[in-house]
Amino acid sequence: MTLLFGIGYAGIIFEESLAFNKSGVGLIMAVCLWIVRSIGAPSTDIAVSELQHASAEVSEIVFFLLGAMTIVEIVDSHQGFKLVTDNITTRKPRTLLWVIGFVTFFLSSILDNLTSTIVMVSLLRKLVPPSDFRKLLGGVVVIAANAGGAWTPIGDVTTTMLWIHGQISTVETMKGLFIPAVVSLAVPLALLSLTSEASGDGPDTSNIMASEQMAPRGQLVFSVGIGALIFVPVFKSLTGLPPYMGMLLGLGVLWILTDAIHYGESERQRLKVPQALSRIDTQGALFFLGILLSVSSLEAAGILRELANYLDAHIPNIELIASSIGIVSAIIDNVPLVAAAMGMYDVASFPQDSEFWQLVAYCAGTGGSMLVIGSAAGVAFMGMEKVDFFWYFRKVSGFAFAGYAAGIAAYLAAQNLHISIPTTVAQVPFLSGS
Repeated sequence: MTLLFGIGYAGIIFEESLAFNKSGVGLIMAVCLWIVRSIGAPSTDIAVSELQHASAEVSEIVFFLLGAMTIVEIVDSHQGFKLVTDNITTRKPRTLLWVIGFVTFFLSSILDNLTSTIVMVSLLRKLVPPSDFRKLLGGVVVIAANAGGAWTPIGDVTTTMLWIHGQISTVETMKGLFIPAVVSLAVPLALLSLTSEASGDGPDTSNIMASEQMAPRGQLVFSVGIGALIFVPVFKSLTGLPPYMGMLLGLGVLWILTDAIHYGESERQRLKVPQALSRIDTQGALFFLGILLSVSSLEAAGILRELANYLDAHIPNIELIASSIGIVSAIIDNVPLVAAAMGMYDVASFPQDSEFWQLVAYCAGTGGSMLVIGSAAGVAFMGMEKVDFFWYFRKVSGFAFAGYAAGIAAYLAAQNLHISIPTTVAQVPFLSGS
């Protein structure tokens, strides 16, 4: 199965050279891996049960992705993002890097890295014409979204997993991981500011901005749409239901709203949800489905568990184990890796909010930035901007690794020096509770 996964992975990496669409490769790889798993399982019933469990988890993420993309598309079709782009007045590439980076960072801490990436890449399309610089800004969005998601329990699916299962708590996680998360973004931004792409005149956006006029009631749609995205973690906190249910609720509300405000306006059918559904990146969602199902087959076969055991046996240092999880998560989805780590080590071995669990949360959250297919944010960016694996590897991966390593160093230094943000600040973005 490992060989088959490697062949499929290579097909995705060399998509441009082979002229095969990565979504098709991902789906074929997923089905083939599960066929092999069904043959190797003790019985077909066990394999089917594993597949049903994996499909349920993967479907949650795909429904979440489709809901978020549709909401963003509806807001975009009403030119609602003009409210934001009009307030980003700088056109200096170096300044734009930092503004986009930190807006994404804090947005991701409130929403999650996937939704934040979808929103910010859509904003970039309004700010910057198609160019390598826009792709570079997209790479910054991926790094910033993963960094911002790592320091809050609702910003990344892995931190949410650790939070729900009691390995980390809200306030202590935010206090301990805010500084390394900021460092993991600031270092790449500082290094990127020194490159040729960040020097010179800014992109000419006058034609883009001048050609856009906000649709009628666009401000209302923008407010409801962004409110729906922000409401998702609140919905999860209040009901205990999965985040995709909150996302589907928000989409349903926005659907009814747009039907109501455009009732009888036949010339504005493009502003309604059915038309928005035809414009979202379904191809990217199918790619996401294929990748996650492929990884889940490796998890079901116990291959990821064997990898975790190997790390445990050959790397006795907990800091190195956590760092290794982050590096491996750039290649393999971080969710099963963190799940494997949770299975290997219980709270009795490492208490809640111990250095190990906080490092796992940071490393698994930010390590995926090193490769474009290493995180949900990267996969979404890859699909939306049609970025290939090697472009990201050449232009972004080195900076992401530098930030990742600097963040680990900052965390260890802060722990030794007992430096963290004040408890009252850490409590601000959240409801009460641990």
